[in-house]
Amino acid sequence: MEAHEIPELDPQPRDADGHGYIDFFASDKLSVGLAVWPTGSTDRQQPHREDEVYYVISGRGMIRVAGKVREVKPGSLVFVAAGVEHRFHDIEEDLRVLVFWAPPHGAALHH
Repeated sequence: MEAHEIPELDPQPRDADGHGYIDFFASDKLSVGLAVWPTGSTDRQQPHREDEVYYVISGRGMIRVAGKVREVKPGSLVFVAAGVEHRFHDIEEDLRVLVFWAPPHGAALHH
């Protein structure tokens, strides 16, 4: 068994906007990370080679996926297919987001 206490994870390092990301679990077919975007920060991510599922633990903001926009809040779950343009924006409260990757997040890529 591998288990993690998500509230104890602190995504580091943080970039100039305060965004942080940490991969904390990986298997042959899946990896999981925790991302943080502070209130008012800019999400600069580019499309990824992996499918992603975002699960919002806390915070509020908006997400744009392939030109479609929706609100995200605690409990929101959003799927983003590999290669699709996406980013969080209008972050009103610090976002803490679980990120599930399949296949596992590439070691050379940074979120």
